[in-house]
Amino acid sequence: MEIEGRDFMNTPPLKTVRFGGNVVATLAKFKQGDTSDYELLKHQLADPDIKDAQIINWLQEFRNCVTQLSKDHEQLIYVALRLPWLGRSPAVVEEYLSFLSNLVSAQTVYLRACLKMVVSNFKPSEFLPVCVDILITQYDLPRSFDQCHQALQLIGRYVPSTSCFLMPILIENFPFVQKSSRTLECYVHNLLRVAVYIPSLRRDVLELIISRMLKLDVSAPRGEIEDVEENAVQQELKGEQEEEGLFDMDEDVCSVNSSPAGTNVMVHPVAERLDTLMVVLLAFIKDMCHVNGCLDVERTKDLYKDLVCVFDKLILPTHASCHVQYALFYLCSFRLALAEAFLEHLWRLLQSPSHPAVLRQSAAGYMGSFLARANFLPVVTVRACLDLLVPWLHLYIDSQDSGSRAYCDITLHGPFYNACQAVFYTLIFRHRSILEGNMKKGLAYLQSLNLERIVMCQLNPLKVCLPAVTNMFAAITRKYQLVFCYTIIERNNRHVLPVVRSSVGGDCVSTNTNPLDSFFPFDPYVLKRSSKLIEPLYQVWEEPADTGVDTCSDADEDDFLRGETPETKGVMGMTPGSYESHLHSPSSVGSPPISFLQRPYHH
Repeated sequence: MEIEGRDFMNTPPLKTVRFGGNVVATLAKFKQGDTSDYELLKHQLADPDIKDAQIINWLQEFRNCVTQLSKDHEQLIYVALRLPWLGRSPAVVEEYLSFLSNLVSAQTVYLRACLKMVVSNFKPSEFLPVCVDILITQYDLPRSFDQCHQALQLIGRYVPSTSCFLMPILIENFPFVQKSSRTLECYVHNLLRVAVYIPSLRRDVLELIISRMLKLDVSAPRGEIEDVEENAVQQELKGEQEEEGLFDMDEDVCSVNSSPAGTNVMVHPVAERLDTLMVVLLAFIKDMCHVNGCLDVERTKDLYKDLVCVFDKLILPTHASCHVQYALFYLCSFRLALAEAFLEHLWRLLQSPSHPAVLRQSAAGYMGSFLARANFLPVVTVRACLDLLVPWLHLYIDSQDSGSRAYCDITLHGPFYNACQAVFYTLIFRHRSILEGNMKKGLAYLQSLNLERIVMCQLNPLKVCLPAVTNMFAAITRKYQLVFCYTIIERNNRHVLPVVRSSVGGDCVSTNTNPLDSFFPFDPYVLKRSSKLIEPLYQVWEEPADTGVDTCSDADEDDFLRGETPETKGVMGMTPGSYESHLHSPSSVGSPPISFLQRPYHH
């Protein structure tokens, strides 16, 4: 249908239709008690089909009377802030940003509302159908996120105290950890972008992200993840065999790569979320420390200080986390000085009597595991750490052997036993590198450690160390005639260790094979995508020859402790008041950003 040559079906209206007076007149009426136009204005602003021209028109009017928008007009401002500006034409975005800057400059009472509006857009909408959401993620999210950060930086320029109000809002809006991988990935990516242009918030942002990641980590034990992934592979193979029986003519068809078992997607839902977030965090660490592909030492040192503070506050007190601590492991690989600083930090924690025993024990576990597993540590660094640990053990024995507490007791001597286990564990992994090159000098060095005195002392460390560590250490030290541990091991075996009666009743008892409740923080990394960054830095377990120890390990297995360390539920924090609840849940997929410094989020 055409009138005067104009196609009404395909041509937009020449002028925007609106009802009521302009904003200034509406506010004047509202002040006099007439709310009809005020309510009509709110209704028109909330119209889901509002056009770009309408948005621009309203925003221009709001800017002209921004000084009149007092606390009395709170509801109207909240509706205006919710105008759909993201992804609109450049004119709408520009007008909206101008409105924001005018509003926070003239009416700082609305600063929190403006910040909440921006932060609420750091994650994909939860109200769209899945198919629509995927399209938005692929095409609109990067641009929308850029616009959000543009708005946040603009607010920060006009209100210098923005950072003080922003952090609580970032915490409040953090998605629940059971949300999809994509939602968590988007939000964490955007938090880390904020940390780039508001450096004063970086430590708090890292603390927030890592605290949420630890909740995921402790609810997905390594053994559970491996079982789920292995079962998925077995099911996939079983399905393929059944298909081959039915359709054996299609020999060229390979279905493994199109299935979860043949991709980098984790079948375990919590592990999938954690893997996604680890990829994002490790990418951030790399980008922050490198400029044009070269390591920036000062920026790296600053990030290291922030991560160590978060480590002390959150990671170190968390029992049995499996993967989050690898963020620091990865950072330390950039420069030997960082790794040595981390080891020195752990050493200070271990030997300091002013720290709680449980943290000192945890520090010993981290120290031993790091020395054993970080393949970027040269043997000279390993020896330097042994030269700190072993004399400290001898001094401790000197202080206890003649006293009334010279007997095996974990409560009294917990840090000592964990330090012993750290030394044993380090030597199990590193004895080859100490000996290679010059066997005579290497043996002389190991003999100078006087390990026999530690093993034979009245505190009896072999009684409480993990059996797998004890047996492997005994085999290696016997091979090189350093210590003969088997007499003590046999004597310990004749004395029953603490036992726990069966929970089902009866006389059945089980021996406590892990009285120290120890774990090795840098045991094998099992997350698929993020492991690509960790594997080149990781010292895998290599079976020593002629030790006479049967570790029952398959060719692909990396951990001689497999099956020896009881699976313990991870606990965030060591005080009864800080135990965190455990999580369960479904997930979805995401992929990492490339650069936090210049590039937007890409899915």
